[in-house]
Amino acid sequence: MISAARTTKPRRGFTLLEIVVVLAIAGIVMAGAVGLMIFSSDEQDLRNTSGEIELMAKRARTIAILHQTPYALEFREGVVRLLPLAQAGLSEKKMSRRRNEPEPEAGNIDENRRLKLQGGMEILIRRWNSDAWLTTAKKNVHVWRFDPDGLCEPISVRLVLDKSWSEDIYHPLTATIRDSQLEAR
Repeated sequence: MISAARTTKPRRGFTLLEIVVVLAIAGIVMAGAVGLMIFSSDEQDLRNTSGEIELMAKRARTIAILHQTPYALEFREGVVRLLPLAQAGLSEKKMSRRRNEPEPEAGNIDENRRLKLQGGMEILIRRWNSDAWLTTAKKNVHVWRFDPDGLCEPISVRLVLDKSWSEDIYHPLTATIRDSQLEAR
């Protein structure tokens, strides 16, 4: 007697349910990635601005040493400027009347001396041996001095963008960031 047992071959492939589950998991992961990219854009803006301010501080220190003239970074509402200390804190009108400096050299254009803060970013300054953060409102101008001997005041700079913030503490000998904190929300 021959038995009529039927054998079935194992099926290869995925069921519709398995494919839907995998696509749902991939969608959740992608949504999380997009959310992180949105938050990281604020973080990236804060990091870029912090790096630009550090670069301007190094440039101010170097120019002060090379020209043997005190230079400064001037913090105003929405802008940071690099200029000689004698011109720091003056209004635009007074500065244009007192300006007797030579034209910038080819490699030293005005864009290297001005940083406009983007997207409603606010800048706060904390002076050495103080706990108070000073704002840069319309009439408040803060000057960070760089002496020809290479020293500068140790200050902290805080950048605020919506609910995210970055805080940098600068070293008085090198004008570089000594300590940095960032909180992106």
